[in-house]
Amino acid sequence: MSTFRHPPGHPIQLITGLTLWFVWLCLVYGGAAVACAVAPPPPQAGPWNWVNGTLLLVSAVFALGFAVAAWRSVRFFKALPGNEPTATRRRFFASAAAVLHGVAAVSTVVVALPLVVLAPCG
Repeated sequence: MSTFRHPPGHPIQLITGLTLWFVWLCLVYGGAAVACAVAPPPPQAGPWNWVNGTLLLVSAVFALGFAVAAWRSVRFFKALPGNEPTATRRRFFASAAAVLHGVAAVSTVVVALPLVVLAPCG
């Protein structure tokens, strides 16, 4: 089920951001472990090697996706008119989803920052 099939005011948005963040975390840590076991880069390369480059690219794609989802949720929240219970509920889901997607984007960047300065297999 794609996140883009459901509007940002749908309750599924409350779990997609952090669930996808967990998928990213497993990919980064699992990918680093597998890469270091199968084909570790030379230690003298430091942080600038193919393992960290790949992990940074994956991290950037996920962070951008989370930022876009947060932006879509904010736009949806601002565009909802009326005060009837359905609109209020959808407005809550959209605002909560915007916060959760934003937290996932910031967390992705913060957790990926050590890839810039640390060697992956050291």
